[in-house]
Amino acid sequence: MAPLEHRLLIGGDSRPAEGGRTTTDTDPYTGEVFAEVPAASPEDVTAAVDAAAAAFPEWSRTGVLRRREILLRAAELMTERAEEAVRLMAGEVGGTRPWALFNVELAADILREAAGSLTAPRGEVLSSSDPDEWGFALRQPAGVVAAFAPWNAPLILGTRSFAVAVAVGNTVVLKPSEDAPVTAGYWLAGIMREAGLPDGVLNVVTNERSEGAEIGTTLIADPRVRRVNFTGSTEVGRSIGVEAARHLTPAVLELGGKNSVLVLDDADLDYAVEAVAFGSFMNAGQICMSADRVLVPEGMRAEFARRLGEKVAKLPYGDPRDPETVIGPVINERAALRIRGLVEEAVRAGAVPHCGAQEPQGTLYAPTVLDNVTARQRIHSEEIFGPVTTVLGYESVDQAVEVVNDTPYGLTGGVITEDTRRGWSIAQRVRTGIFHINDQSVGDQPQAPFGGLKDSGFGHFGGRNGVEAFTDTRWVTFRERQARFPF
Repeated sequence: MAPLEHRLLIGGDSRPAEGGRTTTDTDPYTGEVFAEVPAASPEDVTAAVDAAAAAFPEWSRTGVLRRREILLRAAELMTERAEEAVRLMAGEVGGTRPWALFNVELAADILREAAGSLTAPRGEVLSSSDPDEWGFALRQPAGVVAAFAPWNAPLILGTRSFAVAVAVGNTVVLKPSEDAPVTAGYWLAGIMREAGLPDGVLNVVTNERSEGAEIGTTLIADPRVRRVNFTGSTEVGRSIGVEAARHLTPAVLELGGKNSVLVLDDADLDYAVEAVAFGSFMNAGQICMSADRVLVPEGMRAEFARRLGEKVAKLPYGDPRDPETVIGPVINERAALRIRGLVEEAVRAGAVPHCGAQEPQGTLYAPTVLDNVTARQRIHSEEIFGPVTTVLGYESVDQAVEVVNDTPYGLTGGVITEDTRRGWSIAQRVRTGIFHINDQSVGDQPQAPFGGLKDSGFGHFGGRNGVEAFTDTRWVTFRERQARFPF
């Protein structure tokens, strides 16, 4: 199949990058060129901000019912084109069919939730020390939003990068990941345009991988950009946050995680194995919420690791276009080699593989369960972001909670227990932005606040939090009678 071709989307115009420069996007499974997209220059970025700034006055004054209509229509279109999304995600990011369909479902729900938020109260009446004065706290759109979308959940996180921002009246310049410029960028923008989104409200710029920092800095530094929205690695997110702070631009950062699932001694072991297998290996472990560590009472550790290894060894992995495949490739060979390095180092230091731990086949890495991992091994502390999980034993719940909290990250986690009171007690002690009782670590709902603590970022998406992130609060007063002044 011939590679897809796209152009920059700026102000409703489909245009080449300055000088006609392009860059390629590669299929992680086949290694073939999947798409050819523009390699934007800083001047192209400025043109995109020009378009967003020009569209802002009219869009911010557009009635909420019209904005809601557009978002709901976009959700319908996305659902109708689910099979198209399945093909795109398989070819661009190696996404399996179940993962792609989950992306479609949740991305559509994000649009619906954003639409629903439009008729929620946008301010409050404030008490005043003067009986002749009324005061109001009003929420109004901030302006142009710089949105950075990652590759691993391209429809979910691409949609989340702009949905609420657009819903409340902002305009957006979207820079999707170099590994998912089509699915996380141009395809979503096409859906929104067909749904009726006016020109200039959502603009898309793509870039050469080596120029990503320059393009991002240009976008953030533009004084007309009044919000930054980034989802991605902690390393890049930290630099994005620093750059935004230099310009006093508020930023929402959703970053990495080193997530744990605690299995208590009263847990249903069969259920725990099923839950952990899902939480660790969905999308080949390439989810910021993936369960990297499973903490099990020492007396149950060997049995749990054996059962989990048997379960995971049977999961079909390989071609993401095969509807039977559960675990597809990782995003590129560099990622596969990094994962191999973590596993091999751990095995040399005494970790025991219950399945996997094989040489990668290009971008395919066999799903791996490691036991006997210690704190001295890098895999104990570093985010894996691949189809590997580790089983750790603990002597007491207090010790297990210390392990959960002993990480720079604080995104999500879970506890498997038949006693929800014990689960609730643990939930109050762990330092994560998200926690699930009697469930694993992967969970996302558009109406819920989504965000992490510590190096997992700051700010929240979802529900009221999302609206607050992309609006400014203003104090406005008016008087029923003329005021009296002392001079």
